[in-house]
Amino acid sequence: MDLKQRFQHAYPGAFFMKNEVRAVASYLQGQGWLNQNEELVSLEKPGAGNMNFVLRAITNQRSFILKQARPWVEKFPQIDAPVERVAVEAKFFQSLEKIEAINQFAPSCLGFDAANFILVTEDLGKGADYSFLYQKDNLLTETDIDGLTQYLSALHQVAIPSDFPSNLAMRKLNHEHIFNFPYLEENGLNLDEVQEGLKAAAIPYKTDAALKAKIKACGAIYLAQGNHLLHGDFYPGSWLKGTDGLKVIDPEFGFVGPAEFDLSILFAHLLMAEQPSEVHKAIYKKYQQPAGFNEALFSQFVGIEILRRLIGIAQLPLSLDLSTKKKLMEQAAQWIIEEKMAI
Repeated sequence: MDLKQRFQHAYPGAFFMKNEVRAVASYLQGQGWLNQNEELVSLEKPGAGNMNFVLRAITNQRSFILKQARPWVEKFPQIDAPVERVAVEAKFFQSLEKIEAINQFAPSCLGFDAANFILVTEDLGKGADYSFLYQKDNLLTETDIDGLTQYLSALHQVAIPSDFPSNLAMRKLNHEHIFNFPYLEENGLNLDEVQEGLKAAAIPYKTDAALKAKIKACGAIYLAQGNHLLHGDFYPGSWLKGTDGLKVIDPEFGFVGPAEFDLSILFAHLLMAEQPSEVHKAIYKKYQQPAGFNEALFSQFVGIEILRRLIGIAQLPLSLDLSTKKKLMEQAAQWIIEEKMAI
């Protein structure tokens, strides 16, 4: 069964979006999403999507982004994923539209078709995401630091809409790959295919009962209801360097949870990207912690994100040698066990 058949078997009658101008043009017209005298000219992939199928639609008047959620992870079709994630993303963007401190960093939501799991957003241009940070000698600028901290600080103060989805199915998917899968001694992932020697380096963390107990406890906090609106996946792949500055995209993992989680993802990835300590200190100083911010939990989440990225399935384009990864893993485990990291 190919992917189209798999989709249509799960959702008979739903539109399966492909890079086919005629079919997409007909769909857009049916939705009333084209202006008067507007015609779809071409379609292109705006980048490598991880979770969803994404196209840039180019018309004779403008361009915009089409995103469809399928019942799998686009990059890993063997992994099932809830299609409701696109509704979470739509609600997330809609919730931020009138918040001046945030909306400058987010694309506008132009339309949402719940029946076909398709979201239409503003096209932010052909800028690249911030994955370049993982390569040596690429640093965050002061403007980037200001934008990231302004975004997170404001997001974590947002009045949460009463109808914001729990996004529990997506959290359970993420929970599996953050807090469980990387620590299974036999999970089918050959880490030596990622980097020779990584499999042996991971064994101490897969067999440390005390460490795994701490990780499990943090996982329960992640799944519980929290007090702040979170992006849920605040790493360089979700930041876009557009023509008019930093933008934050892809909040399909968004949920109401602990503010410590978003900030920890940011810190963990800057550590793996070998950003200088001055960058971490500036971010920690400029981020406006909400009341009750738990530094111990933050430290643990940082460590957990580092470990899961280094020994789990969601690998990054890192330029780190094995020795550096080993040191990072040792630090990460220490932060999880001791619940404290130095900044």
